[in-house]
Amino acid sequence: MPPALLVQATAVELLALYRSRSASPVEALRAVLAHVERHGAPLNAFALLDEERALEAARASEARWARGEPVGRLDGVPVSVKDLLLTRGWPTRRGSRTVDAAGPWTEDAPAVARLREHGAVLFGKTTTSEFGLKGLGDSPLTGITRNAWDPRRTPGGSSAGAVTAVAAGFGPLAVGTDGGGSIRVPSAFSGVVGCKPTFGRVPAHPASVVGVPPHVGPIARTVGDAALLLSVLSGPDDRDPFRAPPPREDALYLGALVAVDAPGASDALDPSGALDARFLRRVRVGVSATLGYVDLPGDTRACFDAAVALLRRLGAEVEEVAPPFADPGGVLRTLFAARAAHTVRELGPEQRALLDPAVQSAAAQGEALSAVAYLEAERQRAELALAMAVFHRRFDLLVTPTSAGAAPLIDGGALPPSFAAPFSLTRQPAISVPMGLTSAGLPLGLQIVGRHFEEALVLRAALAIERESAPLRAPPLRAS
Repeated sequence: MPPALLVQATAVELLALYRSRSASPVEALRAVLAHVERHGAPLNAFALLDEERALEAARASEARWARGEPVGRLDGVPVSVKDLLLTRGWPTRRGSRTVDAAGPWTEDAPAVARLREHGAVLFGKTTTSEFGLKGLGDSPLTGITRNAWDPRRTPGGSSAGAVTAVAAGFGPLAVGTDGGGSIRVPSAFSGVVGCKPTFGRVPAHPASVVGVPPHVGPIARTVGDAALLLSVLSGPDDRDPFRAPPPREDALYLGALVAVDAPGASDALDPSGALDARFLRRVRVGVSATLGYVDLPGDTRACFDAAVALLRRLGAEVEEVAPPFADPGGVLRTLFAARAAHTVRELGPEQRALLDPAVQSAAAQGEALSAVAYLEAERQRAELALAMAVFHRRFDLLVTPTSAGAAPLIDGGALPPSFAAPFSLTRQPAISVPMGLTSAGLPLGLQIVGRHFEEALVLRAALAIERESAPLRAPPLRAS
């Protein structure tokens, strides 16, 4: 199969190709690595690439497929991991010059361990802002990561490299983290699908509840691929005391797969038979274009209105709603400041001088916080979560834009207001899916929010929208 087609293939399509022996894991990996070699330098999506180990894993996968003995759900699929997640054998420097690359690096985060168990071919670690504490795509360690749609623009952060890699065709899947929108907003800026699951659905290690703990989640080019990756990442791990119980059945995620349309796929992946437009009938959807505190520019409003109209055509019971809360930005900033202070608490003056100025500033704010101020922010977080619980007594889903605008310029551009933060605070599942392009040809995202642990409904609604929307073209890439 031509390498260009392998680069464009989804994970579900790659698995079907392996099954039919139309392509092999080694061919797919070589195509991805060649694509990175050709187009990767201007975008700077990777903190680390390991061709040798990746090829070793791909050859092992190829042998399993040849024997008819693939393991798990991702055997042979190239996957990258955000450089905040521990990965055995690779340094996890978290975008910081203060982290020693020497290690030792002997442990996998739970999500990475699950990827290995399911046969994924790990080939690199993607860039992040320092310690994941900034919504832009640069760090003192790796420099500036650029948007695949326009290298003059940021992909956002902190999962900058992950979304850039997936958008550019540097692998069909990436694992990111989201503490205040760090999967969803960059996904919107890059025209890809990014899902923040319910906190605890995907276990984390080291576990954290300081400030705004990150949610580990999938980034992909399709909802089906995101659902597949989430099904792999989810599950118990004793190292995370806050983990959720496993899903009642695999169909919770696999039922949302677009794989029923993929070559060679089995109808068993859709046990409910609900993957058609009729699924959204009688689903109660509250929609808000502003959440009461964001003004939308014309392009974003037009795309959002079109998405709402599509929901109505698909049979959803749609109602415009006023938000059940005020702007939670102050709460988020307080909790992020506490997290920043806790993160750098053991660094001496010389190491602190190496930090991103934004991290230095946030840590200083956190160190100045009183216990009363921190607990007040936690109280307001709890009130927000309660308000959303009351909201969901009436509505199954909340739909908003993901961000008020498209990706800003790196030089002098300001991040547009985000709709993502409230649902990091409430720890609900939320997904961003493409909802169109601005007049300048830049992607915009639609956010779908569900009740705690109702990822299945969120994914199915996202899939219904994806199926009825025009697919985005691949972003234009420059050669390195």
